[in-house]
Amino acid sequence: MGRCREWFLSGEHTGTTSNPSKETAMNFIKNLVLGLTLSLASLAAFAAQINLNTASATQLETLNGIGAAKAEAIVAYRAEHGGFKSVDELANVKGIGLKTVEKNRDQMTVTPAAKATAQR
Repeated sequence: MGRCREWFLSGEHTGTTSNPSKETAMNFIKNLVLGLTLSLASLAAFAAQINLNTASATQLETLNGIGAAKAEAIVAYRAEHGGFKSVDELANVKGIGLKTVEKNRDQMTVTPAAKATAQR
């Protein structure tokens, strides 16, 4: 049984022989680089906050729990009330509750409504 194990571990059954420690190191480096790249991309995505007073409906849809209908409701509320004075005011929009506000709080911001320019 020892010879079978050695033969299998040597890679001869695949028609190629290689250095397992070198392959392991290369796979580790590839996985490390991939992991770091994905981590940085995730951080960049969260770094840009969505301004409730200037975001388009499409931008608002990127928030957790906000689909097309809720995004349009946010834009309509903003137009009707002259913009948001705080992130917490988002809970006043029909169909959006405090849980949705809390889930997205770190991804949202509000500039003073007078300075904001509404988009659709």
